[in-house]
Amino acid sequence: MSRLITDNNFTDPDAFYAALANLYRDRSETENEVVNARLILLLANQVGDQRILQEALSIAGQATTQDTQHHVS
Repeated sequence: MSRLITDNNFTDPDAFYAALANLYRDRSETENEVVNARLILLLANQVGDQRILQEALSIAGQATTQDTQHHVS
């Protein structure tokens, strides 16, 4: 059974981060929300496996809760 890869799997993480930052540059918050939604759906389609996607959703949801708690305290 396939599992979500959570270890660093980037071939060039700095290049990806730079491209992502460039994608957001000079866009409004609303435009960036649309870009985020499109990017999520494109990558989810690439993954395709519902179990892996569900695992990613679960991990992402936990991180959001933890991040919020850290910023509040």
